[in-house]
Amino acid sequence: MTVLLQLSDQTERLLRTARNLTDASAPSLCRGWTRGHVLTHLARNADGIARAARGAVEGTGTSMYDSPESRDADIDAGALRPLADQVDDVASTAGPVADALAALVAAGPEARVPRTPDGPTFRSARLPEMRLREVVYHHVDLDAGFTFADLDSDLVSFLLEDQVRRLRHTAEPPSMHLRTDEGDVFAVGGGAAYVTGSRAGMLMWLARQDPTGVRAEDLPTLAPGV
Repeated sequence: MTVLLQLSDQTERLLRTARNLTDASAPSLCRGWTRGHVLTHLARNADGIARAARGAVEGTGTSMYDSPESRDADIDAGALRPLADQVDDVASTAGPVADALAALVAAGPEARVPRTPDGPTFRSARLPEMRLREVVYHHVDLDAGFTFADLDSDLVSFLLEDQVRRLRHTAEPPSMHLRTDEGDVFAVGGGAAYVTGSRAGMLMWLARQDPTGVRAEDLPTLAPGV
């Protein structure tokens, strides 16, 4: 799977959905956020990832955001704009982040990227996958008809495997086996409980704690925001 090609395709799908929205103040699947918050976050995330990608290529170590507080303030303020302005914001930031990520992949620097100037760092090579994840997950969060089941099987598998890895690295991962209807098996935290469902249903449960697409005798509790 080519991440940049998937990112281009998923960004276009996101924009098609966004352009058909009629109410930015409607609730999203992100607790406490409207659709306007989600759209604004996507635009500011594009800015942040593009800035970090350019910093990695140039060797400046530029962070994604100035601070968590400024990031949140920008999202709250942007969420109050007219819907058309929010959609234009997402569209206008999509090109620069795509260009910055393409340059990053071509240069291939082994750099560490900070989220904020004094925050923890991560490998710059993760930036394309991070942006793809943001675009897909928050497309679903708009709650406008697009779900993980609308993705091609390779992308669902990629995101599901990534979500399982993230879950395994939490402080106290739940003990369970995950078995998808497509034949995948994942063990987490020892694997005491058994949870089954489609890949898309499993991803929705792990990513957004929505259990409607999974089956279990005793469904483990997931921490939000994994």
